[in-house]
Amino acid sequence: MKRNLALVSYSSSEEESNLEGVSRRAVPKKKKLPGLSPSLIVQTPKDDPALHQGRIRITPHVDGQWASHVYVSIRVERRSAMYNLVLDALKTAKNLEPALHDFPRVDENKSEKYFDLHVSLSRPIFLRTHQRDDLKREVKSLAEKSNNFKISFTSFSIFNNDEETRTFLALDIGSGHRELKLLSDGLLPFLANLRQKEYYADPRFHASIAWALLQGTTSCPPQMKVTFAEPDNHASMAENHSSPLLSGLLPTQVAPSVNALRPIHHLPGSLTTILNEQYASPLSSKSCSAFDIQELCAKIGKDVFSWRLKG
Repeated sequence: MKRNLALVSYSSSEEESNLEGVSRRAVPKKKKLPGLSPSLIVQTPKDDPALHQGRIRITPHVDGQWASHVYVSIRVERRSAMYNLVLDALKTAKNLEPALHDFPRVDENKSEKYFDLHVSLSRPIFLRTHQRDDLKREVKSLAEKSNNFKISFTSFSIFNNDEETRTFLALDIGSGHRELKLLSDGLLPFLANLRQKEYYADPRFHASIAWALLQGTTSCPPQMKVTFAEPDNHASMAENHSSPLLSGLLPTQVAPSVNALRPIHHLPGSLTTILNEQYASPLSSKSCSAFDIQELCAKIGKDVFSWRLKG
């Protein structure tokens, strides 16, 4: 006997109801992953000239790269004739060119300010993290085989950085040039090994005392140009070795607005003529010269290191 199998049919409304029932089933939501801790997020440096006296970064920031340079330091005490001469010269210079800005003096223990003049012995040296100790060893070795010496200043000059973004009023080195050249040349094998630029073949060693922003191509007479590292930090002179004379702001100072930092095409040609007529003679006198150089210094990033010359 055959059994008839009845086919069960559903209305379209029933089908839709079943489908809706399936769709209404709760679908488990995926949990969101927790956000990264702010301490783990690497912040990309933002170049804001308004925060750095109108200066701009010349070399783009690269993680793990350390801007460095080697120099000697000259401390000019407040009660010295040289200190007063530099102050007077700066006043005269800024009267002739108001766009000039002198570098802040070091305020040691908030009681005694002094000038910390720097004479560069290298261009900016860009190191990878593992190369920092190599530079320290090289500078320490160079210091240990170099004797103390004396330097003096002879005149005022104007220098531009290679990128034509800033111009500097500086003091030229007189005696001590030979010893500075030997120290600078002593770095050549190390720099060549790192494929870094050597210092100038015929350098004019100097210490900068004031600067101004440049606008466009300068039209001043040809000058010896020197390159200055523009570090990320703009701290006090005691920490910042970005140029032959440390640039930056004291902790209590507020950076002036960019509008107040008026760019110029060049410093007036009469500036050094007037300064040398007034100050060259006392600058080269015994009371203002013969500074002892007893240390060789290097700045790597924000860190400053120094080693005694052998004596």
